[in-house]
Amino acid sequence: MADAETQREAVLDALDNVAERLAEEREYLTDLDSAIGDADHGANMERGFGKAADKREEFVEMEPNEVVKNVGTTLISNVGGASGPLYGGSIMFASQELEDGITAESSVAFAEAYLDKVKDRGGAQVGAKTMVDALVPAVHTYKKSVEQDDLPPLEALAKAVDAAERGVAFTVPIKAMKGRASFLDWRSVGHQDPGATSTLFILEELLETAEEYLDGEVDRDARAEDAVGRGE
Repeated sequence: MADAETQREAVLDALDNVAERLAEEREYLTDLDSAIGDADHGANMERGFGKAADKREEFVEMEPNEVVKNVGTTLISNVGGASGPLYGGSIMFASQELEDGITAESSVAFAEAYLDKVKDRGGAQVGAKTMVDALVPAVHTYKKSVEQDDLPPLEALAKAVDAAERGVAFTVPIKAMKGRASFLDWRSVGHQDPGATSTLFILEELLETAEEYLDGEVDRDARAEDAVGRGE
């Protein structure tokens, strides 16, 4: 296990990368949310993670788990609507799993705790056309890859990202059952869920950061950009 300083730097770099990615994707996430929501998901995600990244100097003396916890509190304060408590509160809750450092085992525990709290707070299950549709396959794949398949964390995370990507694609043909999108009933079919999409973007940046710190590269399954609605 890397020392606490290296772990903290990895967390801070991941935060910077996530904030930058969400800023870049603001318009795209807004377009997705305009179709089935309040058109504020892009702005909310950019603002929340941007505010957290701006606090880097405040975080440099903290333990890694404390950094993660404070990211959560920042999101609660700066992300509007239900998303603040959903994202931020779940991160805060899960951060306790990292008190003894970031390892393959503690990262699995963190992922499971985060997923459980998101499901508890949001009341959504797989198939409701929410971020859970990306989170569940990602977390389950990561856990299986680490605990059953005995894969290195980097390779396990790559497989989790691929699973999340498939989860995002899954949201397109299904009807929304939760949130504002559910008001559209069958008119929500054919639209990609913005929360699942931003979840994928976050996971992709975590993977990119992990590649820097774990001295490796991974060959992901075909990224199939059209699976997240881009076709680029």
